[in-house]
Amino acid sequence: MDVGVTSLYDLSYDELKALLASWGEPAYRASQLWNWLYKRLAPDFDAMTDLPAQLRQRLAAETRLYRLRLVAEQQSSDGETRKLLLALPDGQMIESVLMGYSRRRTACISTQAGCGMGCVFCATGQMGLLRNLSSGEIVEQVLYLERELRTSERERGLTNIVFMGMGEPLANYAATLAALRRLMDPTGFNFGARRITISTVGLVPAIERFSREGLQVGLAVSLHAATDALRNQIVPINRRYPLARLMAVCRDYVARTGRRLTFEWALIQGVNDGPEQAEALARLVTGLLCHVNVIPLNPTRGYPGSPSTRERVAAFRAILERAGVPCTVRVRRGIDIEAGCGQLRTEVEMQVSSPAPAAT
Repeated sequence: MDVGVTSLYDLSYDELKALLASWGEPAYRASQLWNWLYKRLAPDFDAMTDLPAQLRQRLAAETRLYRLRLVAEQQSSDGETRKLLLALPDGQMIESVLMGYSRRRTACISTQAGCGMGCVFCATGQMGLLRNLSSGEIVEQVLYLERELRTSERERGLTNIVFMGMGEPLANYAATLAALRRLMDPTGFNFGARRITISTVGLVPAIERFSREGLQVGLAVSLHAATDALRNQIVPINRRYPLARLMAVCRDYVARTGRRLTFEWALIQGVNDGPEQAEALARLVTGLLCHVNVIPLNPTRGYPGSPSTRERVAAFRAILERAGVPCTVRVRRGIDIEAGCGQLRTEVEMQVSSPAPAAT
């Protein structure tokens, strides 16, 4: 693929306008092209019928519309979860997931190829950081899934977007924020801020910065442990930003934005699912406008832990609720297709690297 060729999805409206102006095109052409990119989701340049043929030819020659290539796809047995492995122009691969619910259709997208945060139970964390995605590569995942939905029989688009795929969004801050603003642009894709959630493992300076952006985007913090001793073991970034600092910035976020914060907690049998951790979590979030999402662990090949039993999940939740902490046990989607981030890429890479069986 053309690594050095400009992706139109990497350009803001002003940058797109400047590009067309440098080609001698009138200003209104930028608006027309922007409409094709973000409202009409044109499949190719030929579909942009209100643009002159000469301009369409130049766009095709000097820019690219779509640069992600589908490598593999899996669908859950219930048909509600689809996981896509997409190749980037340089050959790196990322994952995007489309999750269906009764009234929601959620896109889970990646912001990095791999991840440098090193959470021990996460397949993406186990592969390390390979590179940041550009804003266009982030945006294009959303548009890819939106086109898939619009061409289905139901013809219903996305209702929610979660930045919870491969990578740490706030470690790729500039591209993540540029993608957010482009997706929310009322002249373009016009996706509501309150239907978008950014997930972070707890990068304190980035959360501080994010809270000052003036956005009504939701924030989810992947907590997974309520004591520094345990969190240091399973979420290594805690050694740099321990819980006292993280919780202080979380309280500041809520005070500045008025938004309820979400804490994510992967329940690991015998590790972080006991009553002592539940009670410590309740003390940690007392008085904070928040919600706790617990979900039994998605097992990975690189971590020996197993998901908590139903009984331990129920006991953990009961302790939080008795303490007045809102808690939801999230439905595990796509377990039969290993829908946790990084798992499909790992599986495909193992298949490629494994020697073919000898002919008999």
